[in-house]
Amino acid sequence: MSRFLRIAAPRSVAVIDQPSVPLEAGQARVRTIYSGISAGTELTAYRGTNPYLTSTWDAESRLFQPGQEALGYPLDGWGYSEVGEVVELAPPEGPLAGAAGNDAPVQVGDIVWGIWGHRDEGVLAAEALRGHVLPAGMDPLAGAFVRVGAIALSAVLAADLGPGSTVAIFGQGVIGLLATRFAVLNGAKVIAVDGIDARRNRALGWGAVHALPPSPALAGEIRKFTGGAGVDVAIELSGNYRALHEATRAVGADGTVIAAGFYQGEAAGVRFGEEFHHNRVQLLASQIGSVPNRLRSRWTVPRLQQTVVDHLANRLVDAPSLVTHTFPLADSAKAYELLDTDAQSALQVVLEFS
Repeated sequence: MSRFLRIAAPRSVAVIDQPSVPLEAGQARVRTIYSGISAGTELTAYRGTNPYLTSTWDAESRLFQPGQEALGYPLDGWGYSEVGEVVELAPPEGPLAGAAGNDAPVQVGDIVWGIWGHRDEGVLAAEALRGHVLPAGMDPLAGAFVRVGAIALSAVLAADLGPGSTVAIFGQGVIGLLATRFAVLNGAKVIAVDGIDARRNRALGWGAVHALPPSPALAGEIRKFTGGAGVDVAIELSGNYRALHEATRAVGADGTVIAAGFYQGEAAGVRFGEEFHHNRVQLLASQIGSVPNRLRSRWTVPRLQQTVVDHLANRLVDAPSLVTHTFPLADSAKAYELLDTDAQSALQVVLEFS
């Protein structure tokens, strides 16, 4: 038997038993070690605000289409930050293409990261795990941060940061803190913004030069720290529209705002007739489905992800230190409730599988 997490209805989580399925040709069975819960995308499903619940994403037109084909409850297989051990492989029907290094085919015993949802075992195409093997000696828990790390790194690359750059990063949750660390490693001066003291302190520990709470005086304080100029770039990762508006106020003339949060509903609190208009602010979206436009001839999502793995393996980014709580799968309802109701204490919540 195997078990998986089901979001049965808004704020209702259950653990479901099902028979283990035999492998088909070319598939791998991965025994889960850790699975990180997203405090952004997953909570929108848990709370009932995710757009996929009422609309269908049409990949051809690249539009959301309201209709009956939208996902509905129960939602099975959510989760995108898994790490586990390959315990079984079914040979492919044809010859398996060989390779060396990061592109070598997976083997039984490999520790891999990937996306197979909150379940104690994942069955997926072995080819989908090519390039997903963690380096020997790397903490498996760090592997649960590859995907969220790639989201953060993509936003930092979109911001085009380097030595001498100044950036305000709004939201110091897991992805915001990872973005802060990557920005510091790129040589930028980071002003971290978050309403929770503990998160601001973590940002300072990871190299931010200032950490400020949201306030009506925030843009003015940022001007003081930057000699009146404002920051070159702001990265908004909280998904809060008010924070997005404040990001447009934090940058100076001809500055750029990278909108990388997962925003829900209508944009209440954003006023584009004020600083955004008068300072000619550029607004760019960053989303993990691709890399920034100017980098597409050289960067890919797999390169993003491998870069994150390298930084985690070399301990330039101490992602496991962001874990504040672990729960067994049986207590996953408590894990979601904690993330939903106690942002003061919960940062990264992880499901741990024995």
